[in-house]
Amino acid sequence: MAKQTPMMEQYLKIKAQYEDAFLFFRLGDFYELFFEDAKKAAKELEITLTSRGKGEDGIPMCGVPYHAAEQYISVLIKKGYKIAICEQTEDPQQAKGVVRREVVQVITPGTVMDGKMLAENENNYLLSVSAFSGERFGLAAVDMTTGEFSVTVLRSGGLERLLQEVAVFRPKEVVLSSAFPEAGRALLQQRLGVTLSFEEELTADEGADHLLQQINEQEAREPGKRLLRYLLRTTMRSLDHLQPAAYFLPDEYMGMDVHSKRNLELLETLREKKKQGSLLWILDETETAMGGRLLKQWLERPLVSRQLIEQRHSLVETLIERFFEREQLKELLSGVYDLERLSGKVAFGNVNARDLIQLKRSLREVPKIFQTVKTLGNAFAAGIIAGADECRPLHDLLESSIQEEPPVSITEGNIMKDGYHKELDQYRDAMRNGKTWIAQLEQKERQETGIKSLKVGFNKVFGYYIEVTRANLANLPEGRYERKQTLANAERYITEELKEKEALILEAEEKSGKLEYELFMEIREQIKTFIRPLQELAAVISTLDVLQGFAEAAEKYHYIKPEVKAGGDVKIIGGRHPVVERMIDAGSYVANDIELTSDKQMLLITGPNMAGKSTYMRQLALIAVMAQVGSFVPAASAKLPVFDQIFTRIGAADDLAQGQSTFMVEMLETRQAVVNATKNSLILLDEIGRGTSTYDGMALAQAIIEYIHEDIGAKTLFSTHYHELTALEAKLPKLRNVHVSAMEEDDKVVFLHKVIDGAADRSYGIYVAELAELPPRLIGRAKEILTELETPQPSATVTMDVTAEERDKSTSEINEGTMQAASAAVEDYHQLTLFQDEVLVAGTRKTEKKLAAKERAVLEQLQSVNLLHVTPIEAIQLLDELQRKIR
Repeated sequence: MAKQTPMMEQYLKIKAQYEDAFLFFRLGDFYELFFEDAKKAAKELEITLTSRGKGEDGIPMCGVPYHAAEQYISVLIKKGYKIAICEQTEDPQQAKGVVRREVVQVITPGTVMDGKMLAENENNYLLSVSAFSGERFGLAAVDMTTGEFSVTVLRSGGLERLLQEVAVFRPKEVVLSSAFPEAGRALLQQRLGVTLSFEEELTADEGADHLLQQINEQEAREPGKRLLRYLLRTTMRSLDHLQPAAYFLPDEYMGMDVHSKRNLELLETLREKKKQGSLLWILDETETAMGGRLLKQWLERPLVSRQLIEQRHSLVETLIERFFEREQLKELLSGVYDLERLSGKVAFGNVNARDLIQLKRSLREVPKIFQTVKTLGNAFAAGIIAGADECRPLHDLLESSIQEEPPVSITEGNIMKDGYHKELDQYRDAMRNGKTWIAQLEQKERQETGIKSLKVGFNKVFGYYIEVTRANLANLPEGRYERKQTLANAERYITEELKEKEALILEAEEKSGKLEYELFMEIREQIKTFIRPLQELAAVISTLDVLQGFAEAAEKYHYIKPEVKAGGDVKIIGGRHPVVERMIDAGSYVANDIELTSDKQMLLITGPNMAGKSTYMRQLALIAVMAQVGSFVPAASAKLPVFDQIFTRIGAADDLAQGQSTFMVEMLETRQAVVNATKNSLILLDEIGRGTSTYDGMALAQAIIEYIHEDIGAKTLFSTHYHELTALEAKLPKLRNVHVSAMEEDDKVVFLHKVIDGAADRSYGIYVAELAELPPRLIGRAKEILTELETPQPSATVTMDVTAEERDKSTSEINEGTMQAASAAVEDYHQLTLFQDEVLVAGTRKTEKKLAAKERAVLEQLQSVNLLHVTPIEAIQLLDELQRKIR
């Protein structure tokens, strides 16, 4: 490489310290990027790639205007990149040699503070994870925009449990040490798509270590220290707004793995990743950005404390009953801005005067909100606002100081109200009087000279001047003004009196602007003392907002208060899927009952395709989630236990990024349930085993059902098209068959969407294919094949006429005769060739090919029977069983 210029040497030296970030290098009015940064940024931002220098020594280069840099930075941040902002840190006119430049901030996906780069109803979490022996992990999470800071330790479950907890926060970035296991890094990136950053330093910092004083466990402190160190290194700002770290226990909330949340569409739809069509879409009746974020947190972590659940239900019930108070509360909340993020902006130093007006207007509503809550007469509501600071001194400060419509910039002046500061009022008086004098001067000179186009103007280079067009110069008395500037079409003049007024006005403007900026900074420092009360107040407001939203949704959609009991039964009358009923025509949703008890803990669901089995299953899970976040539920009545976990396997999907087939994903999601579920869990399994061969799938499905029934005891809904599994009802005492009904009319199927007791006899797959408009000839052929398959094949008929004399024979003789007849029937049975590779030739032991698996199974069972210990009725039952199996 050719020798670089001093400026490029400076660039390369700084870039070496921030190799994992785009370096936005300030040159005049542009941020410039060079070398590989330039090539990549030009592609990602779709801007022109140029070159600094020519030929082989040319350096790839691109740039963005500094005043428009935010929009370009936002694009890169959303794509998971980091940006190091390098500014000039000395006056170019006073610099000797190259102007000194330093990185003043590193912006990363997890440390963004600019509101334009953030979704107002979403938290922006930055996480840190530490790995310890025994598959234990320490986890710390912070939202820089709100100041929320929490830590925990995961003592079991390994990487899968870690992924589950990380997914709850939906982070944009995770900070690790370089020693973190490679397998864990890969999973975090591939499964969750987070940006990975690294921080090795754990040394305590006087400015932030106090945030971990309440955390005694070393395995929780380590990720917390790493996170704080990373924040200090990248943001280069005060962390005053961060709350002291709170230790949380994941077991205090309902557990749901990533797959279950995805399958249930709690926050977004499975396919389109949109809010509309999710449970969040139904329940989000919040009025504030804070409430919207809290609602998402609640849906991610439903409660398992019956007491807290019932407290939330009680307040929702009160709000429904007190309609006028609820409407008033809703209206007041709509006037509250984002207190959490406003306090964060104050601490971070990027708050402006308009932000402070939003803060003032929010605080103006707080006393009225509290008064409305007090009139509800609800103990839980009173507890929510108890001890909360209304921050009235802060409201009074802002009311007396900041203009109602201030400018965006904090350096342009006109921020402070008249009367707030005496010296500022004096400067403003001088400015106003001076400008009045200027206006009067212009009018006076026009009259005395007779030149109506004469004007008094101002620019930053020449100050104030009197301008006369060339056409009117002859009318100007000689020596009246002193010439200051000549233009093509006019002359500009000055007078001694105008010079004096100009000095007074400009001095007053300069001093006024400087004083206003200083006063604004003082106010901002005073507001910092209110950060903690503001954060506590924000928590109160957001909680009230979510609960009034629950009441609003309950009244709008006719939800009822559920009865929740720890370890109780499920008894839902007229249950409805909260989302599906909103997506279809009003009144057309078919409600269904669900009952699960200690004697009926599993429902085996059969029925036609498209009849609503998956909807029925999701319906129960969503009702449980709604109940445990504190919402009312869509049902005529509902009694529910407190579920500690929910596991779902619904729908078919592969994971190509992980090299996993649909069936492998199915088995992995099933494993989550059978390994981690307890008797207090809810398991929903849909069509398990369909991704492999019929016999493998049926065997796995039955084994899974038996394992859950015998070893776990969790309440379970299991849907299947393996109709053979319905025989398990006779074998498993806590399993019951139910099916989604349908009826045939004029060779068409009508789906009734009603779940009733008993097993279904058909799946109606061909009718669904017709609805999908497959070619008519194909459908016709499928019906022909189905008719052939369902037509009974010729088989030997065994007739036993037993006389009174024969009934006196020995049991062994009867058994022997019966079993011989059964063997003859099997030998003479013709199996359909569509499902096997061989045919048993009637009347012989010879086969043309090898026996199929189910035929071998029948023969092996037959050979294992001890004829001397089988009664006649048992022999007949055995024959019936063998015949059903071989069909």
